[in-house]
Amino acid sequence: MAVISFGSLNMDLVARSPRLPKPGETLTGHFFETIPGGKGANQAVAVARLGIPTQMVGRVGGDGFGRSLLNALQTDGVGCDSVAVDEATHSGVAMIAVDDASENHIIVVPGANGRVGESDVARLSSLLFTAQVLLLQLEVPLPAVVAAAAAAQQAGVLVILDPAPARTDLPNELYSLIDIITPNQVEAAQLVGFSVGDRPAALAAAETLQRRGVKTVVIKLGRQGALCLTAEGAFDVPSFPVQAVDTVAAGDAFNGGLAAAIAQGLALPEATRQAAAVAALSVTKAGAQPSLPSRLSLETFLAATEM
Repeated sequence: MAVISFGSLNMDLVARSPRLPKPGETLTGHFFETIPGGKGANQAVAVARLGIPTQMVGRVGGDGFGRSLLNALQTDGVGCDSVAVDEATHSGVAMIAVDDASENHIIVVPGANGRVGESDVARLSSLLFTAQVLLLQLEVPLPAVVAAAAAAQQAGVLVILDPAPARTDLPNELYSLIDIITPNQVEAAQLVGFSVGDRPAALAAAETLQRRGVKTVVIKLGRQGALCLTAEGAFDVPSFPVQAVDTVAAGDAFNGGLAAAIAQGLALPEATRQAAAVAALSVTKAGAQPSLPSRLSLETFLAATEM
């Protein structure tokens, strides 16, 4: 019941300030830290902390950040044998500003992530026979994402795509390779070309994506929970009310929680509920990977909500 994450590894350079700067404005912050991140690595860590065997496939640069990123993954039990060290470039970095209201702005510089290609897909293909779920994101080149999805479909591995960062140009061939797509409201709007501000709009967006070939659509609606559309119909996934500290890894936590639940054999309604709980727990702590909960934390949280 293993999970593979194929995607990005970044070092997050996080600056905290009372509010986010306006264009052209310089603010004085009150805290700075470097935190291992990248959507691919975050999702791998999210799965591994929930007790599911996990492999990471991607690239880091031949620099100190790259060594730190690999060490962090290995500490969390993520297999890194298929992460290439690319001496020709630097590791990916994400420059993140977080304000006192827990909102954020992020600039990603891909570095080694931008060089992910055929050789990385080949390493992935050699692992797929061990996997039940493949996690994909959009912080590596699209041709590699499409090739990875195609390889997984051929191997009978379930494909979950987090279409982030948001973009409008997903190739038509990719949709039919996706078992589950998990956009938030902004990403869904980018994909379908209209605003996704409430449940009716989310349902319309989900139906649009399903017509393009996606089997199941899960649209994350923040505090409104999530909307899930399958071939059998739609259902809602309520959110878990928590005090948010930092929302930076909530989407990655959701996808990792979803993949872990599916790998455990949970049906989609319960799997999406678990994913929502993992996301809720993640926003109660600062940072990307440091905020991702353990299996014990998740079980304790879920038990408390059922009392």
